[in-house]
Amino acid sequence: MLLTSIDPFVQEVERQFDHLTRGSLGWGEGSARGVMPLDGIRRKDDVLLRFDLPGIDPDSIEVTVDRGVLSVSAGRAEELSEDDRPFVRERPMGTFTRRVYLSEHLDSEAVDAAYHNGVLQVRIPVLERARPRKVEIQHGDAKAIRA
Repeated sequence: MLLTSIDPFVQEVERQFDHLTRGSLGWGEGSARGVMPLDGIRRKDDVLLRFDLPGIDPDSIEVTVDRGVLSVSAGRAEELSEDDRPFVRERPMGTFTRRVYLSEHLDSEAVDAAYHNGVLQVRIPVLERARPRKVEIQHGDAKAIRA
């Protein structure tokens, strides 16, 4: 597995916090972490992560890697003037962060990212030693084993 979690206690705390946050903000269970849903795709030579970030200013997006943890932060600013009075508010505002724990089989020094049409794509190469390879089978003379 190329994306791993390090500490089960931290995972449980984050899961409980996310559950409480979704409930208090009105986000459903199908919202996949609410504000920043993620798809992870394992390809031959890399892992591709796609984060949905609609309506986000590209200049507010920050991708960092620190000690095997990839963090994506992005912000959506309030778009109301002084005279505006909202009567429905379903779009979350503010700064959002998502963290993904990377395995030691990924090259965290060669991460690249691109943002297009509301989707942030982060590509992380798989280290050469972790790529699938074919093992050659040696052929030799068959010898009978005596018991």
